[in-house]
Amino acid sequence: MTEIIEAIKRSAKRIKEAINEEDLGYCESSNCSGEQQLKLDVRSDLIIEEELRKVASIKEIASEEKEHSEHINKDGRYLVGYDPLDGSSLVDVNLSVGSIFGIYEGSFSGPNLVASAYVVYGPRVELVIATIKAERFKLVGDEFLFMEELALKEKGKLNAPGGTQKEWYPHHKSLVESLFKEGYRLRYSGGMVPDLHQILVKGGGLFSYPGTNDKPNGKLRKIFEVFPFAFVYEKAGGAAIDDIGRRLLDLPCEDIHETTPCFFGSTYEINKVKEFYDVPKS
Repeated sequence: MTEIIEAIKRSAKRIKEAINEEDLGYCESSNCSGEQQLKLDVRSDLIIEEELRKVASIKEIASEEKEHSEHINKDGRYLVGYDPLDGSSLVDVNLSVGSIFGIYEGSFSGPNLVASAYVVYGPRVELVIATIKAERFKLVGDEFLFMEELALKEKGKLNAPGGTQKEWYPHHKSLVESLFKEGYRLRYSGGMVPDLHQILVKGGGLFSYPGTNDKPNGKLRKIFEVFPFAFVYEKAGGAAIDDIGRRLLDLPCEDIHETTPCFFGSTYEINKVKEFYDVPKS
């Protein structure tokens, strides 16, 4: 596990340099979702793959940018799913973006996630690692230095609602409006990593990416985005559920690009989701 974390750190430093120095334009290619790829998406994907291939304990890797997973060491123990550069479309306007990593054992599924990490490339580079707890580090020179253990409060103040608003179901719109009536502040950049990171650092709130009329199964992918952040939020004392109240980390995954509606937050906000989605509270 230590070797995997070190590979993630090396990747983060290389991607930071790529963001600062390389071409931000588009490629002629598209990813498996049909989205046109930025040159930086492709470069970040290659960087991470290069670093993970150096780790003998990794059996299989899967990237959001590739259609299929790849076996790299037949005697390896772990599987790593990653989103090389989440929110990459924000790079050209100089907003924060990130990389997300889920470390699995046995197969790619919620119950088999054993650790996760994400990197924020913003005014400074930060790394959050979740194992038995969620810990925050910052890049100083060539080293990631410990900052703090992340812990969510019972109730937060931030509301980050994703998805196209005109496609929201009425009960989801009512949930969002209810939080704003309570005084919650809108914090939504269009980047999953910076938005979820802000809620964690500020102590609480709700990030939601629901099922919608046009995307009833949501947009965010379980393996690369949902499971890793669910793990971080639980280790920070929060919770993460789907639209029928199931714990996200209890969900199976039949395909590496499978998506799900998802909600991440403090205890209070997750109970609000259950109230408006009419599911039992735990």
